[in-house]
Amino acid sequence: MAFSGPTKKVTLTLKEFMLRQEVLKLYRSFFRIIKKIPDETQREEVSNWIRSDFKTYAQSCSLSDEDHVKSLLFQGGKSLNELKQSVELSNAK
Repeated sequence: MAFSGPTKKVTLTLKEFMLRQEVLKLYRSFFRIIKKIPDETQREEVSNWIRSDFKTYAQSCSLSDEDHVKSLLFQGGKSLNELKQSVELSNAK
């Protein structure tokens, strides 16, 4: 990441920008699935869990650490698929 100008705005490299977009896409995908959870209490618990995980990893990891971000994206994708399957099974009743 580079800083530009006296306001110290962060300028992302192309790779960092692309990784950021993938992270945002994964985050949005989680919340699209969460909308399908019928029980409001469970929906709120899962959304709080997702928010806290994303905040935790955002603080502990930088976009410049490409390998770590890609690893987290892979793990997040697996978690998303598991959540998706669970929600589909619970709605199939």
